[in-house]
Amino acid sequence: MAIRKSGLLGGSFDPVHLAHIALAETARLTLDLDNVQLIPAADPWQRNPLTATGEQRLAMLEIATQNHPHLHVNPIEIHRGGTTYTIDTLRQISDSTDRYWILGSDQLQNFCSWHCWQEIADLVTLAVAKRPGTPLIAPQPLAQHLRQTGRELVELPFEPSTISATQIRRRLARGDSTDGLLDVAVAQYIQRNGLYLAPVA
Repeated sequence: MAIRKSGLLGGSFDPVHLAHIALAETARLTLDLDNVQLIPAADPWQRNPLTATGEQRLAMLEIATQNHPHLHVNPIEIHRGGTTYTIDTLRQISDSTDRYWILGSDQLQNFCSWHCWQEIADLVTLAVAKRPGTPLIAPQPLAQHLRQTGRELVELPFEPSTISATQIRRRLARGDSTDGLLDVAVAQYIQRNGLYLAPVA
């Protein structure tokens, strides 16, 4: 069956946690998507250096999605390498599929700082989930651009989650439990490979 509608969820996934998977599944069901691609960044330019390698983050994503047949791991940015820009990824996977870029309201507030953000907004429908402490309101330049181009911003019915990868890395470094935060098999992978043992600033 041909893919008509696809969701794209980018991120560091350092590590992938349960809220990532829940968000992807919420978007899939809400928007009636054929699949959701989880796209780990190679070198995201707007955040601190990553802890796990690209190969390790891909492995954790494969583990986390193994029981979710409509979620797929797309290694496009890891394979491309270098500084990660969303627009390069969208140009590389350009096709006739209706694409939905899934993001949090915190990322939405920074959207107009993204490289070639207007072109991104033209290529995808933005599907936004609320994050704690951040209003789900498009920045004025983006709101104006969407009005001019007749595109919409879709709000996902996702309960704001306090889970964050930074929080999880801190818990792992302290030896605290990650129950309810990580897939059990992902937690076992992290332990086997000795990841996230260094203190997090």
